[in-house]
Amino acid sequence: MSKYTNVTGVDFSKNSLDYAKKISEAKNMYVEYLLGDYLEINLEKKYDLIIMVMCDVCVLSKEQRKTLFLKFKSILKEGGKIFFDVFSKVAYDKRNEETSYEHMQLNGFWSKKDYYPFVNTFKYEKERVILDRYTIIEESKTYEVYNWFKYYTLEELKEELNKLGIVVEESYSDMTGKNYDENSDTFAVIGKL
Repeated sequence: MSKYTNVTGVDFSKNSLDYAKKISEAKNMYVEYLLGDYLEINLEKKYDLIIMVMCDVCVLSKEQRKTLFLKFKSILKEGGKIFFDVFSKVAYDKRNEETSYEHMQLNGFWSKKDYYPFVNTFKYEKERVILDRYTIIEESKTYEVYNWFKYYTLEELKEELNKLGIVVEESYSDMTGKNYDENSDTFAVIGKL
């Protein structure tokens, strides 16, 4: 396997990076993996393309999104592109404010110990943001996790990117390149500097 790489992966989860390494090694691909927060990590290289998956942009605040996109601009080569997906207004409209709980929800995602998560979902119409507040109850402790998600229209996303000097060139219903459908729960865009 060559040590030369044109691909860099960044994540703050060691487990995610270990999984990615295992997959890339099985396919005989060399990828440089960096453990860190993509909002703070300093990358020395310039890239032709930056890809973000799983609607990760949607969990960031407006200021964090601005920081991220400006960082992308600083590490992209001239004519470089950004490819990422977001949750749509359609998906937002399907969500309801609700409360639920489930023993060991998500097959132990929140803890290796026995737990009950209580989930409260709140909708913020003006901002088109949803908060899923998880109260995780274990025998020895209780803690909370706040998951915020921004939902977009294509026009709104284009406007946000345009203010940062990024032009949306193409749009799709998802990261696999399906034709854009305004009724999709997600959509993906390719932005160019």
